[in-house]
Amino acid sequence: MEPRSISDLLSNRRYTLYLASRLSLIIATQMLSVAVGWQVYEITGKALALGFSGLALFLPGFLFALPGGHVADRRDRRTVICLCHIGVMSCAIALCLMSWKGVKTLAPIYAVLALLGTIRAFSGPAGQALMPNLVDRVQLERAVALGSSTWQLAMIAGPSLGGAIYAATGHAYAVYATCSVMAFVAFVCVLAIGKIDRESTRTRSPASLETVLAGIKYVWSNKPILGAISLDLFAVLLGGAIALLPIYARDILQVGSAGLGHLRAAPAVGAAVVALTLAYAPIRRRAGMTMLGCVLIFGVATIAFGVSKSFAVSLVALLVLGAADMISVVIRSTLIQTRTPDEMRGRVSAVNLVFIGASNELGEFESGVTAAWLGPELSVIVGGVGTCVVVLLWALFFPDLRDVDRIDS
Repeated sequence: MEPRSISDLLSNRRYTLYLASRLSLIIATQMLSVAVGWQVYEITGKALALGFSGLALFLPGFLFALPGGHVADRRDRRTVICLCHIGVMSCAIALCLMSWKGVKTLAPIYAVLALLGTIRAFSGPAGQALMPNLVDRVQLERAVALGSSTWQLAMIAGPSLGGAIYAATGHAYAVYATCSVMAFVAFVCVLAIGKIDRESTRTRSPASLETVLAGIKYVWSNKPILGAISLDLFAVLLGGAIALLPIYARDILQVGSAGLGHLRAAPAVGAAVVALTLAYAPIRRRAGMTMLGCVLIFGVATIAFGVSKSFAVSLVALLVLGAADMISVVIRSTLIQTRTPDEMRGRVSAVNLVFIGASNELGEFESGVTAAWLGPELSVIVGGVGTCVVVLLWALFFPDLRDVDRIDS
């Protein structure tokens, strides 16, 4: 792809505002994640408490994701996103006040995390479904890759900034206050996009159980998409070491809260480099085998991180892990966007986000539980081995995924 293609894409004012909104909001949520993880572990000193943080985020998202996708296909997606951004800002303010007052119980923190999970159930499908309305179809693959790189750049900046603020001030409320400002900036950017013409012409069928579940039916009938998102579910579910990073930072690698920020950012650094590369040189052939190979690398890198006692080696393992995961993300996202009609994108995106949420937040819970049973290091190693086994099984169970050649066809 010629560099001019990226310039043409960035000259699209609405798409640029969309990217700016994502950048600001993801920085805010990642800062919040670092602060919550460190705060919860300081209060309890228990790995299981970190696991319950992930569960508090996952369960509401799981319960409300399909209704959230249905809302994204029936209502103005921009309005839905704006309301959700205000909700994130409110949650950050609530956590800020709790930290300011020195709350030492986990119940109110988990309650706010549950509310954030509910908000994400509505903002995620609307955000993913809105993006194709902002660009031409021929630019969609590039837009997905560039959006993924922006996401990963935010994943780099967010944890590092959150860790730095926490280390400089010694208080979580400083991080949460910054998060609320960033969420407000995201709200303003989405508001500035203006009304989307396609939003007014999209058919809005009456609400029913059948229409709510239509996304599941569509994914089930499209085997490459089903294989791609289920591979992500089980691979990341087993290989989720991110939830245990506070333990690695404090007890194993002994690098403190600033080091935790660097560890959280490392996968995003590798992912951002790959995403920018794919924006200029997209995957042209053998996409299915490429995805399977990269998830296998993800599992191997997880094992390497689990056995490492060196901060430098751990950072490299996380860099490789993030880079491999990003290739999988771009292939999966492009498959979903190009093979789903616009009137179904919200509901199909909701199904995808249920799988992603299960792999991330439920994976955090799984990591916390297994770390409590086996210890953090053995937990990560076993999870990485499990990821490698899943890749081999999926190569056998989903030949349609394995045989995908071009992801834009």
